[in-house]
Amino acid sequence: MKDAFGIPQSLLVLGGTSEIALATVRRLVVRRTRTVWLAGRPSPALEAAATQLRSLGAEVHTVAFDALHPDSHETVLGKVFAEADIDMVLLAFGILGDQAHDERDPVAAVRVAQTNYTGAVSAGLVSARALQTQGHGSLVVLSSVAGERARRADFIYGSSKAGLDVFAQGLGDALHGTGVHVMVVRPGFVRSRMTAGLEGALLATTPEAVATAIELGLRRRSETVWVPGALRVVMAAMRHLPRAVFRLLPL
Repeated sequence: MKDAFGIPQSLLVLGGTSEIALATVRRLVVRRTRTVWLAGRPSPALEAAATQLRSLGAEVHTVAFDALHPDSHETVLGKVFAEADIDMVLLAFGILGDQAHDERDPVAAVRVAQTNYTGAVSAGLVSARALQTQGHGSLVVLSSVAGERARRADFIYGSSKAGLDVFAQGLGDALHGTGVHVMVVRPGFVRSRMTAGLEGALLATTPEAVATAIELGLRRRSETVWVPGALRVVMAAMRHLPRAVFRLLPL
């Protein structure tokens, strides 16, 4: 169960090598989280992440999980929930893709959509049902401001995040009153391995800043978290710009 400050004692990470996810787990382990399941494709990176968290004092388990194999999600995640109560599920997997390449390669574009949206719908529903059966827990979904409005530079990635964001909002409404809390996190441009080599953006952020915002959101039981917070106002204005004007912006 969560402590009096809303910090989970047990945590399942879907996307166990995500920099944002690991920054979040490190922060929560320092606070009170004691047991962590890192779910992802088996790799040296996943094992290294587990080793690092163990050095902080957490009990860490690794789970073989693939977003692109939704037929396996119920079995794989069901085993985790059968082993113990999970206070929080952090849905953190996703790929950026390569917009220029993916526009010319529909199969590659579909892989972005399947990973970021279809895989998340499957894993999200399985996790939500398990949390509901427990009668408690939080599902934290890493969305993106890229899903707020289609940009020429990343509309394939952005469209997948837009679908994920709407799905998570609807899931939160469906679970309202069940004891399960759904929180959507919308970071701006995050400086990380995934964005290495890409040009930064105004109001860029870091995995550590997103982790801090997630912790605060858990304490407040927020439904939506923007990182940085000023993006809420910026994107409210962006959403209402006429398309003819929006196209002229260097975005």
